[in-house]
Formats: sequence, structure tokens, C-alpha cells
Amino acid sequence: MRTTMRVAFKNALLLPLLILSGLLILPIQAQNPELQQRVAEMKQASVKNKQALAQYTWVEQVTISLKGEQKKQEHFQVRLGPDGKPQKTSLDPPAQPAESGGRLKKHVVEKKKEEYKEYADQMKQLAQQYVPPDKDLLDKAYQQGNITLGSVAGSPNQAQLVIHNYLKPQDSMTLIFDKTQKELLQVKIASYMDDPKDAMNLTVQFSKLPDGTNHISNLVIDGVSKQLNVAIQNSNYQHL
Repeated sequence: MRTTMRVAFKNALLLPLLILSGLLILPIQAQNPELQQRVAEMKQASVKNKQALAQYTWVEQVTISLKGEQKKQEHFQVRLGPDGKPQKTSLDPPAQPAESGGRLKKHVVEKKKEEYKEYADQMKQLAQQYVPPDKDLLDKAYQQGNITLGSVAGSPNQAQLVIHNYLKPQDSMTLIFDKTQKELLQVKIASYMDDPKDAMNLTVQFSKLPDGTNHISNLVIDGVSKQLNVAIQNSNYQHL
């Protein structure tokens, strides 16, 4: 009898704690309907613009700089393929023969060029995984409570979504969103390559075409440790 009463007493004490715990672990999203609305708008805008951009072709200029010195500039005609990924055709003439000099010097120069070009390509590939924001990754971040909603000082029509652990552990992505037009204005990303010590920062500016399609106008990638910068400008959008 005493054992039964003791168990009942313990259960009576635990019940309020369990109820309280249940309240504490309720998803934060359920308490913030505006956040849910903004995430939904972001996903819809991302899908809509991707579909619209599939009807366009444009010119991409890629400038690679090392320690502040421009090393290479390339131009491409771009359009989205059936898989939604960019398909690029070079607009540049064939590369000129290497400068005169000793064979060893030529080898060292070419090796250095290949190294920074390979690293720049890796940075661009990583950037493409962040921009435009992926609706499934946005959903995952939202469900995990990794998105916070804030305002933008001096811009009442804009909202700011800050996402942590979006693509990689401890990365962050800040999205500036126009609440009236339901479109992205700017994206800032703090991520890294293979190692967190090998930081990569990304800033993206968006512009609008005459028909309202939102597109990336400027994109800057900074490879911090190697002091390598990739600046991308998109222009001359033409309807297919």
C-alpha cells in the first residue's frame, strides 16, 4: 500500500514538470506566425523566380583577384538548363600563348594560375549551393528552429531572416526581404570551404527585370585565408 502511495506521489510531482517541459520544447515557429509567413513567401519567391529565369539568357562577367590584384576576367553566355543549373558558354577568344621566359618559370606561373583558378571554381560551386535559397533547406532550417526574424533599421517594408546551420554546421545566411514586393533584395553568407578555418564570405545583390523577374545582379565571394576574391556581374538579360 505504502509503495503504491509513494509511486502515486512521485507521479503527481512529475506530472507538472512534464507538462512544463512540453510547453518549453514547443517549436518556436508555432509562437511566431509572422516568421512562418515570411519563410513561406521566401520559398514561393524562390520557386517563381527560378521558373521565370529559365526563360532568359544573360551575360556573366567573372573577375578573379588575388591579394587585390586582378588575375583573370572571363565572360559567359548563361541560361538555366533542364535541371535548373546554369549552363555557360564562353564568350572570350582563345587564350594567347604564354609569355616568353624559361621553361621552369613558365611551369611555376602556370601552376600558380591553375591553383587559384581551381580554388576560385570551388568557391563558385559552394556559392551556388547557397544562392538562390533552396526551399527544402529553408524548410529544414525552419523545422529545426534555426531561423530568426528581425527588422531592418530605417526600412519598415523590409524584413531580415537570419539562418544558422543552413548548409554546413555553424554557417549563417542573412536574407533581406521586401515584404511588400515579396522579393529578395540582398543575401549575406558566412561559410567555409572544407575546414571552418578556411572561411568564405558571400554578398549578393538582387535587381528586377522589366517584367518583375528578380535576379542576381552582383555577387562577391571572398576566400579569406587565400585572399582570393571572385566578383560576378550579370547583365544583358534577353528573353528566349
